[in-house]
Amino acid sequence: MHIYQSPRGDLEVPGGTITEWLFAGLSARPDATVFTDGPSGRSYTGAQMIDMIRKLAGGLTAHGFGAGKTVAIMAPNLPEYCAVFHGVAYAGGTVTTLNPTYTADEVRQQLLDSGAELLVTVAPFLETAQAGAKDTSVREIALIGEAPGDGPALPLNTLMGDPLEAQVPVDPATHIVVLPYSSGTTGLPKGVMLTHRNLIANFEQIRGVVDVRPGEVSVAVLPFFHIYALTILMNFFPGTGGAIVTMPRFDMEMFLKLIEQHKARQVYVVPPIILGLTQHPLVAEHDLSSLEMLVSAAAPLGVDPSQAAAARLGCAIVQGYGMTELSPVSHFSDAQNYRDGAVGQTVAGTECRIIDAETGQDAAPGAPGEVWVRGPQVMAGYLGRPDATAETMEGDWLRTGDLGRIDEDGYLFILDRIKELIKVKGFAVAPAELEAVLLAHPSVGDAAVIGMPDAEAGELPAAYLVPAPGAAIDPVDIHAHMDEHLSHYKQLGRIDIVESIPKSASGKILRRLLRDKAA
Repeated sequence: MHIYQSPRGDLEVPGGTITEWLFAGLSARPDATVFTDGPSGRSYTGAQMIDMIRKLAGGLTAHGFGAGKTVAIMAPNLPEYCAVFHGVAYAGGTVTTLNPTYTADEVRQQLLDSGAELLVTVAPFLETAQAGAKDTSVREIALIGEAPGDGPALPLNTLMGDPLEAQVPVDPATHIVVLPYSSGTTGLPKGVMLTHRNLIANFEQIRGVVDVRPGEVSVAVLPFFHIYALTILMNFFPGTGGAIVTMPRFDMEMFLKLIEQHKARQVYVVPPIILGLTQHPLVAEHDLSSLEMLVSAAAPLGVDPSQAAAARLGCAIVQGYGMTELSPVSHFSDAQNYRDGAVGQTVAGTECRIIDAETGQDAAPGAPGEVWVRGPQVMAGYLGRPDATAETMEGDWLRTGDLGRIDEDGYLFILDRIKELIKVKGFAVAPAELEAVLLAHPSVGDAAVIGMPDAEAGELPAAYLVPAPGAAIDPVDIHAHMDEHLSHYKQLGRIDIVESIPKSASGKILRRLLRDKAA
């Protein structure tokens, strides 16, 4: 067995809960601003955030949404997102995070699977939230901000109560504090069970490679519902001395303005934003001289766009690597030690193996294979899916489904994807989910979906459709059907009508043959 050890050594994971970890950081600077809403300027100090979290935890407990309960959040990036998340955690509950662009069908699927009893959202998403919550375990919908009078939703403020002075006791090693959804290496979205210890371990691992200077500000353009932003921006940054300015959606002009206004030194992005920064004319109109480092993750970033962005912005462009099942970071680069095209070295307390796909044995040093990871940030498993957990875990090793190689200095290079997921602007799209929706259309007899390269998005889903007997497929009708049931980033970039879908003897779609055909 050839195990690549972390050059950063072992890790001692602190005890306690994720909220106690955050409070320790915020308490050190009670009067400093830690969260600011970018568009409005509304802000909270460390003391104000702690107070809001404690009051919400007390109110949730009093209203029966505390210990042992699951609360869903479907909201854009706002300072209050942090308060809701930690109010639930401090009360001994579990948070499941929903993409606010989800359709009612997608919302319902996650609410049913997670068993959430309270759904917290904002007014623009209320209609979708109500439709999605029908016939689920949700007992109440609460709105961040103003709620319509005599409406079906409560203002979040009405759930505030007497401050909870201490964390509701939980076992940090086993209590599931957050339940984001991921397709893993294949299949439909599954609830990823992450414990307090998982997240705290990852905070401390990131601390070993990311230097947050007292009071420095970063712009949170990545969505908090995604584990990348939830861990690094919503928790790690304010918990280690920094401050966050939130953006409810990506807008290049606002993004550049906030970097300039707050003199952001390090900003966390995805490859499509890097690509935009190399090309957009507005970049030349803003003073971005404060930038020292842009960190790209969630999807591979090529050497050419990396070097182009570095040349235009005059800062380091570095990469990190991980997945929801890793809380999410397993590899990271820093501004002093990085290599173009590499996603970094393993973080502290983390081990890595490269497994040859054909032999199932460890690949020779420098040779490609599937990336396996072991460490305290590895998930507890998939909610209610022991079968999927067993497919992903080999003992205490997590099989990532990514093909990579490690060089002589321990830098990981991601070469390709073994797993079937399609990465659209950093978001993972499961072909199986799209195929299920396509097959529900009466004119579709069979369907297969693969990813096709796209200069802006990285990849887009391409569908191969076989007409149902006696039916004709109208692409316009298919696009409308997909738009009704799935989020914008899951929409098809191409539709091909074919006579048959290539499949193995066991009925598994041979996507490789479709990729060869598309090439």
